[in-house]
Amino acid sequence: MLALLGATASWAQAHSAQEEANRQAVLAFYEKGLNQKDADAALKYVGDRYVQHNPNAADGPEGFRQFIAFLRDKAPASHSEIKKSFVDGDFVILHVHSVRTPGTRGNAIVDIFRLEHGKIVEHWDTVQPIPETSANANSMF
Repeated sequence: MLALLGATASWAQAHSAQEEANRQAVLAFYEKGLNQKDADAALKYVGDRYVQHNPNAADGPEGFRQFIAFLRDKAPASHSEIKKSFVDGDFVILHVHSVRTPGTRGNAIVDIFRLEHGKIVEHWDTVQPIPETSANANSMF
């Protein structure tokens, strides 16, 4: 029984360590790509394939490079602040406040990443504009 408990604790620690490594990889990817607009630095965190589920972005590293080039050209002062991050195994979820043009309200974004062997291989997102007024007093973050 003690051996089983020890093995379970070992597995949980290793699993937690991998989950934290996944979180850190996604956070670094986001900072390098979306905020610093350095696609090559961000792509170091991406696997051999990158499946994009956002219908406005192309698959693969070239699709990501095109998106970052668009940001550099059309929204050079854009900034994304990660408000929360969640990890569940190979999935990392970010709750983000993204502002493309300083002084505007921006968007609330949920990004979902799937990793394999510590590398990002898949991405989904949903984007919601932050309205001027709200039906409640709760923050979107």
